[in-house]
Amino acid sequence: MRYILFTLLLLIPPSASLAAKVECAVLLHGMGRTALSMSAIEGALEDQGYRVWNESYPGLSKSVEELSVPAIEAGLAYCRGNMAEKIHFVTHSLGGILVRYYLQEHRIFDLGRIVMLAPPNRGSEVTDEMKDGYWYRTIMGPSGQVLGTDENSLPNTLKPIPGEIGIIAGRVDGEPWFLPEIPGDDDGKVAVERTKLPEMKDFLVVEEGHAFIMLDDEVIRQVLYFLRHGEFDKSRPE
Repeated sequence: MRYILFTLLLLIPPSASLAAKVECAVLLHGMGRTALSMSAIEGALEDQGYRVWNESYPGLSKSVEELSVPAIEAGLAYCRGNMAEKIHFVTHSLGGILVRYYLQEHRIFDLGRIVMLAPPNRGSEVTDEMKDGYWYRTIMGPSGQVLGTDENSLPNTLKPIPGEIGIIAGRVDGEPWFLPEIPGDDDGKVAVERTKLPEMKDFLVVEEGHAFIMLDDEVIRQVLYFLRHGEFDKSRPE
């Protein structure tokens, strides 16, 4: 009997006896958006074999402090429940600030790579100009009040975070009527220079506006490339 069992074990391919390595991605949409805005990236990641957490959070009604921990820990729980060895993050706009805020006080031992799309990492002139207006305060909520460019704004007081970070910024004035006074290249809401972080590993500028950068085919391709290689694909001319 022992001989038969031993023979059967030899016939099983080694890969069949080991669990396949699982990687997971947590997607965090921007302010005033929902998980639907990240669905194109979600589908592309799933096609490549990633487990994906993509859920809406109430970005217009709560502060960054109130949003960060519940949203991110829900994503982490989903990924770990799927036995993921690495947990990546792909964020749009405010989603990147939520990750930065979370990593100020929390350690993610299975952290993979982070791709931020159009993040206001050093704030936005939109907040500077409009935060005191009634309609802006009413519509954008508490998170919209803290994304200014002054040195005491929330994004500018956050410390560097761990992980391999890739940032993709847009430089098309997709919404020039919103705030045309933003200095330098911008995506209609955030200046290209204000998306950067000192600790970022790679940086890419694309011809897209803030609102729809996450739907661009080339942006999605670059997201997948960075998650695999830790850098963006610069082989194609910009």
